[in-house]
Amino acid sequence: MERFADRQQAGRMLAERLAEHPLAEPVVLGLPRGGVPVAAVIARALAAPLDVLVVRKLGFPGHEEFAMGAVGEGGARVLDQRAAAGVSRHDLERIETREAAEVEQRVARFREGKPAVDLRGRTAVIVDDGIATGATARAACAIARARDAAAIVVAVPVAAPDSLAGLADAADEIVCLYAPTGFIAVGMHYTDFRQVDDDEVVRLLHGQ
Repeated sequence: MERFADRQQAGRMLAERLAEHPLAEPVVLGLPRGGVPVAAVIARALAAPLDVLVVRKLGFPGHEEFAMGAVGEGGARVLDQRAAAGVSRHDLERIETREAAEVEQRVARFREGKPAVDLRGRTAVIVDDGIATGATARAACAIARARDAAAIVVAVPVAAPDSLAGLADAADEIVCLYAPTGFIAVGMHYTDFRQVDDDEVVRLLHGQ
């Protein structure tokens, strides 16, 4: 089983792969929290601006680790109708309202009042530390598209094969180092998969 030492090593390996692709005026966008350390390494390697795209998973009631969709900044919303089947409209609205409020709080926390990097006419390189369901990555692509990115590239170290296939219509290009059959969880593919806190995200975003 392919295993990365940590998110920094995964970022270096992804940066090498991305360097093989012609990227017109790239902006590297980390998905907080775990995607930001990977994205920071890539942004340095590509000499590109670093920013975040704040997205929150909509967890199935009672099984919050199972994503039935996602919401993101700018009102972006992705819902898997099959996954959400059986969830009442009231519960769905409650979950969406809660997670949308969390999105706004995190935007304020991470950007500290600074505007988002302008994506108009640029290549949005959306980075996470891995993809399980793909819901948050789809929402991130929707945000970048709404902000007039010229092209969208999703870059991840590891992903579930089915989820990658489900992103084909959301991104212009997908760069993934490893998509194992029998995928179970992102964390299984890292030796060090410690939790990334808000302070680390802010420090990385502001180059400290």
